[in-house]
Amino acid sequence: MIKNIATPSTISRLSPAKINLFLHITGKRADSYHNLQTVFRLLDWGDYLHFAVTDDVVISTANIELDANKLCHQLLVLAGAETITADIEDNLIFKAARALLASAIQSNTLPEQLAQVHIALDKHLPMGAGLGGGSSNAATTLLALNEIWQLKLTQDELIKIAATIGADVPIFIFGQDAIAMGIGEELTTIDLPEQQYLILTPDAHVNTTQLFAHPKLQRDIAALSIKTIKNQSNDYVQHLNTPYQNLFTTVVTSLAPAVEDALNYLQGLEAQALGTARMTGSGSAVFLPLDASVISDKARLAKWIREAPCPAYLVRNL
Repeated sequence: MIKNIATPSTISRLSPAKINLFLHITGKRADSYHNLQTVFRLLDWGDYLHFAVTDDVVISTANIELDANKLCHQLLVLAGAETITADIEDNLIFKAARALLASAIQSNTLPEQLAQVHIALDKHLPMGAGLGGGSSNAATTLLALNEIWQLKLTQDELIKIAATIGADVPIFIFGQDAIAMGIGEELTTIDLPEQQYLILTPDAHVNTTQLFAHPKLQRDIAALSIKTIKNQSNDYVQHLNTPYQNLFTTVVTSLAPAVEDALNYLQGLEAQALGTARMTGSGSAVFLPLDASVISDKARLAKWIREAPCPAYLVRNL
């Protein structure tokens, strides 16, 4: 049953990007996923999601047969994501809302009335870039709808739901820099220095399934302890020293020349930036950590952005 109700105003949230300071695969799991080790950094740059709770539509959940998918179609109106997926049910924002509702239905904690929410996506992060755009959108949706619908799920509960949506979703629920293990859901806080980065986003996309099946992909990097990763941060924060690496780099650059060109461009700036260029995630984006001494030279930074072979952005950690 649909009723009228007065509701709150629009909630706007940054859906931040992430970078991987390094990325290892330590083995394949029985469930066909891979165990990873990485350090995630969240950035002050990303998409924006605007959640407008309607003032005239409310769904009564009492005395009806509850189906999370049908209920999600009634409660969610999504704009700005039309070019991402042809079917709304394939969109990570919709999947997040549906998973949230399914969890509440299963635990019998669904409120008797739920307001319809219009979600507008203001997209800035390119798809397939390894910046976590879709995963961040999903996590931001989980956080906002948990608040709007007053489901009162804890961070740990939301992380468990997030892990069912995608491997990169939990870090955006966690909301801070972290060491990640498992498929990305085992998160440990890590304190890292303030940092700025030059990020390049070449127009290239390599299928994730193709990457994980590639014969040259190394899947057995020796696992490191959390203590070791914390103590050796100097080997991957500004510079990238052995044994730390992004193991997807060789495969991606062989399949996508635009990524290799972007990485070569940043590697040409390493001596001036005093950092090591690298790829993030398994996508196309590459980044260069900038030494604090470089940040004040605005003219030089502007030149680097202007001369880059693809869109370039100066960003900082969140």
